[in-house]
Amino acid sequence: MNKIWQCLTGCILILIQIPYAHSQNLSDYKKIILMGHTMGTVWTVSLSGVNPIRKRTLQCAIQRLLDDDNNQLSTWRNDSVVSRFNKYRGTKPQPITQEIADIVTQALSVGHKMNGAMDITIGALVNLWGFGPKTLLIHIPTALEINAARALTGAHHLHLINISNQFYLYKDLPEISIDLSSVGEGFATDHLARFMEQEGIDNYLVSVGGAVRTHGQKSRGRAWKVGIQKPTDLENSVQAVIALNGCAISTAGTYRNYYEINGKRFPHLINPATGWPTQNTLVSVSVIASTALEADCWDSGLLILDIDKAKKLAQKYQKAVYLISQNGNQFTTWISPQFSTVIKSSAVKS
Repeated sequence: MNKIWQCLTGCILILIQIPYAHSQNLSDYKKIILMGHTMGTVWTVSLSGVNPIRKRTLQCAIQRLLDDDNNQLSTWRNDSVVSRFNKYRGTKPQPITQEIADIVTQALSVGHKMNGAMDITIGALVNLWGFGPKTLLIHIPTALEINAARALTGAHHLHLINISNQFYLYKDLPEISIDLSSVGEGFATDHLARFMEQEGIDNYLVSVGGAVRTHGQKSRGRAWKVGIQKPTDLENSVQAVIALNGCAISTAGTYRNYYEINGKRFPHLINPATGWPTQNTLVSVSVIASTALEADCWDSGLLILDIDKAKKLAQKYQKAVYLISQNGNQFTTWISPQFSTVIKSSAVKS
């Protein structure tokens, strides 16, 4: 029997209380919570020191902003910028937005450091395994089908061109297709942070799916806190709680979005090297970085690897990483020194 399970809330739990208050002093206003849906997941914005009268206007503006992001990045929309690029079967450079150029630049940079474990050109494999918009998984693909899809991947086939700040994306393999779903949440979270700054809002926590970014503080000078979800679909509980101060965290996991065929799970993250969904003991990766996009690129790539390779890469590039592996019903955690330093520094300020 085939089953598919998909996560709408991501792998980060935002620790919130629903507030409401009237005050003449902005510093006295309690936290405002805004929520909505985008990119097949949930977005959340928590604000401190903001007049409640702005709540409705901000809610509408945020939803429009995220709808625009989704209209650019989604492979589920035939008219998105990404879908148009994927449908083009030529080698002429195609115009793209600055937003997509920024994502591609970051993804290619991280992918190079990870020897291709993070690869945005795996669109053919994503579709083959039923995690894209085209097909549902009915049977396990054959080796021939997997090899044929793998032949249509490879970040080295992508070339970004900047001519007077007009960006173009060129593919020397016409059939190649990109999939930005693994990093879209991080990009959208950073976009929300920029919007808060444009609106003159200094104290915020913004999240899209498993990506979170913070600035300033909650009421009474306390640090924003988020919970890393326990990596199981059997319960909705917290594995760890951390304070965040002026940085971003992104968490990726294998336990919420997967197919199950004859009792075997196939998670949505595809290993570009094998063409198969990742199959190892690593079930959750959280990364802290200055931007949510960078964190999102790293967590997606590290989760593809086995835990030893993930540790080595985190140490080599001095990344703030929190790994959770599973053996049977037992969970084991590994925390990089940089991750410990960040959370200790934030805890002192909380």
